[in-house]
Amino acid sequence: MTKDLTKKDLRQFKTDLDEVPVSKALARAVQQNGVLKSSADHTFLKNLNRTFSVEVETDSVTNQKQSGRCWLFATLNTLRHDFAKKYKVKDFQFSQNYNSFYDRLEKANKMLETAIELIDRPDDDREYLAMLQWGDTDGGQWANGAALINKYGLVPQSVMPETYNSEKTKEISDVLNYKLKNDVVDLRAHYQAGATEDELRAEKKKQLAEVYRMLVYAFGQPPVSFDFEYRDDNKKYHLDRDLTPQEFFQKYVAVDFDQYVVLADAPDHERNQNFVIPSQNYIFDGKQVELANVGLKSVKDAAIASLKDGKTVWFGCDVGHYSDRQLGILATEYFQKAELFNIDLTINKAQRLATREGECSHAMTLTGVDLVDGQPTKWKVENSWGDKVGEKGYFIMSDEWFDQYVYEVVVERKYLTADDLKVVDSPSKALKPWDSLS
Repeated sequence: MTKDLTKKDLRQFKTDLDEVPVSKALARAVQQNGVLKSSADHTFLKNLNRTFSVEVETDSVTNQKQSGRCWLFATLNTLRHDFAKKYKVKDFQFSQNYNSFYDRLEKANKMLETAIELIDRPDDDREYLAMLQWGDTDGGQWANGAALINKYGLVPQSVMPETYNSEKTKEISDVLNYKLKNDVVDLRAHYQAGATEDELRAEKKKQLAEVYRMLVYAFGQPPVSFDFEYRDDNKKYHLDRDLTPQEFFQKYVAVDFDQYVVLADAPDHERNQNFVIPSQNYIFDGKQVELANVGLKSVKDAAIASLKDGKTVWFGCDVGHYSDRQLGILATEYFQKAELFNIDLTINKAQRLATREGECSHAMTLTGVDLVDGQPTKWKVENSWGDKVGEKGYFIMSDEWFDQYVYEVVVERKYLTADDLKVVDSPSKALKPWDSLS
């Protein structure tokens, strides 16, 4: 074949396709039903019954609506189930909107502070452009949630409920990022005019005051204090007056996030190495975004140990692959895409990460696992897409899908082996903003 695609090539492509006996029938099926339905192997569903040998009791699912806050919902979900059991408040939820407010404010500060740090870089500098491209989004990592909660505390959802903008973040995200890029340009102009670092930070403070105003308009004013009033499942009335969000967290939740670690299976990175992602650490003195690349077996073993002990598990994955949102299925075996198109789709996990075909795009919560002869065969997943998908919002994940598309789990240190603890406690290597794990 030549460099250019020719008419001769096109005729050959068509001739070759016409010689495939089932090509027209397959084309009709795909055109009318789409790729997922046409490639679905319904005989595999018998392997996905929703019974699990290990299962943590949990409440109704949450709903992040049209937002990218899965990481925060998953973090709060791991906390709320224990809270609901301890205080006998079924279906309790913490306010996702409260922590979202400070998430966006802290990210704005991070972006402007980075702009000051890179103030003398050229406009085409890769790190500078990565900062602009990342911007102030509603995505995040587990450690971001931990840092936010440690700094700002928690409140019940009733104290700061969802708003239009917290549930549908695109509109506020668009105008906020437009404003922040405008601010970055202004900071660089001040620098060119001879502004000192102190003067730049004074300008940053003015800019952040404007961001604060925007966020109050969009999400509401975060409470300084509140009364915690509720009636438990036994109909007993409770009232705790004038609590700050930090006091509420310390009194009613009091989780030590330092006892939790992120374990990763990232085969495109050095094995048994601890990594840190500075570009995603936006609370500068808070918990850092770190992950220990200990491999798949360690990731699974720690998750299973946690579930056996009655603890749900935050995990990060690539939810867009081999998944059926409506049925609530995550299974590579269920969708036969390579067979449908007669193509090769065999690049492995490391190659998918390296080519950016793979990424940690979504966070959910593991709430159960089915063990056969001690080995996992399928997993129960609490999603945050509402109760109209899956089985009342819960998904089922095949173990093969876990192998291929789960990248991170968050567990307590006590569930790790001695060897994995050594990795967790070893010095961290910093990853660039454009790394496959960033």
